[in-house]
Amino acid sequence: MPKLRAKDLIKRGWPKRPAGLAVTIMNKSFKRETDAWRDATLANVLAHPDNFVGDDIWGHVAAELGGRKQDGIAAIIRPEPRKSPLAFNIFKSKAGIAPNAVQQLYDAMRLPVAAAGALMPDAHHGYGLPIGGVLATVGAVIPYGVGVDIGCRMCLSVYDLPGNLADTDQSRLATILRKETAFGLNAHARVNDHAVLADETFRYLPAAKKLLGKAAKQLGSSGGGNHFVEFGNVELPADNAFERPAGSYLAVLSHSGSRGMGAALAMHYTDLAMKECRLPKQLKSLAWLDLRKDAGAEYWAAMTLAGDYASACHDDIHARIGASLGEKSIVRIENHHNFAWKDKLPDGTDVVVHRKGATPAAKGELGIIPGSMADPGFIVRGLGNPASLNSASHGAGRQLSRSEAKNSISGSSLKSLLKERKVLLIGGGLDEAPGAYKDIREVMAGQTDLVEVLGEFHPRVVRMA
Repeated sequence: MPKLRAKDLIKRGWPKRPAGLAVTIMNKSFKRETDAWRDATLANVLAHPDNFVGDDIWGHVAAELGGRKQDGIAAIIRPEPRKSPLAFNIFKSKAGIAPNAVQQLYDAMRLPVAAAGALMPDAHHGYGLPIGGVLATVGAVIPYGVGVDIGCRMCLSVYDLPGNLADTDQSRLATILRKETAFGLNAHARVNDHAVLADETFRYLPAAKKLLGKAAKQLGSSGGGNHFVEFGNVELPADNAFERPAGSYLAVLSHSGSRGMGAALAMHYTDLAMKECRLPKQLKSLAWLDLRKDAGAEYWAAMTLAGDYASACHDDIHARIGASLGEKSIVRIENHHNFAWKDKLPDGTDVVVHRKGATPAAKGELGIIPGSMADPGFIVRGLGNPASLNSASHGAGRQLSRSEAKNSISGSSLKSLLKERKVLLIGGGLDEAPGAYKDIREVMAGQTDLVEVLGEFHPRVVRMA
């Protein structure tokens, strides 16, 4: 990720001195965050310095921007964490789970609102909850327990075309991806309309209203990092769940979320939660909003909107690609993570289930769990296991950080692996190389009690940022 400079912020309207302070904080404490997260945070601090005056990290910057302590924040609570965490289930595999990810869920289970939890076999360290962490709370929603990329999801379209086209027609398929997809800060020259842009939440929720223009511009595009759109072949066995003949079919798999709009909403409500719910420093990222109060209800509406918007982006991506192929899908599977659901525990307790990088896997629920740019993904059907809070992994899970991957994986080794696997890569980088991820087959072996495998997807033409 390019190093942020003060002059970059000055161009965005920042005064010189606070710009320098903000750059120092970002480059020191948040260098591993995505560009979207950093941009949303910086924009939030600049626009609302009053909200950050008491913040441990941003307080000095906010003061330089003229921020003042606000009167009347009577809703502030200082909850006392449990001395001992509630027990939770860990679904392990040979791929292993880093101790810092386990510790993060232990921390979350100390919250007084926590009711149950589980850790998926792809789990790794994150912010707030670990990636692959599932947490059930009572009467509360944790913005960082949902994540910055609200409603991030997978979407698979299978076409009635032979799967070997993913090998024999790669040049044409690559041209379609270059033409019909956009990543990062890029957007489509021709933006399609979608019903989500007329959602009434954009009108009545101030935090969303100002993001409508950005949402419209980025509709149908994908984020950076591990987001992708790829052609591949789907292998369906005999007696498959889709009533199709056994065999290999051409398919498109996409992974992306709610773009800049989702990131901005996430940061807005995370900041609000941290100011209303003052937890000890090590638990600060797990601050929650009470669903009985206005801020909690607002966040729920914003989260729902961002999830619908993420789905709309996939609708647009797959519509563009289907039109270029001249085909309609015969199978469509979509599932999301980085979201919260209202549910019940087996004992009847009403809870909010946060799935931070975890796939919903209620009994009979379909989903797609990807591997990497050169490893297979798996079409799955949930088994509804209450021990995992009806959840499964959302992918293979990182075993190397982005910087570790860049320092330990060579360009030549990645090139050789892609050639061996017959994968044509457009974009991407060493931080997304297959070696940066756990072995997806080992991860799948660790969750046979959570999902049933219905088919496999093998990537062949991959586009990333």
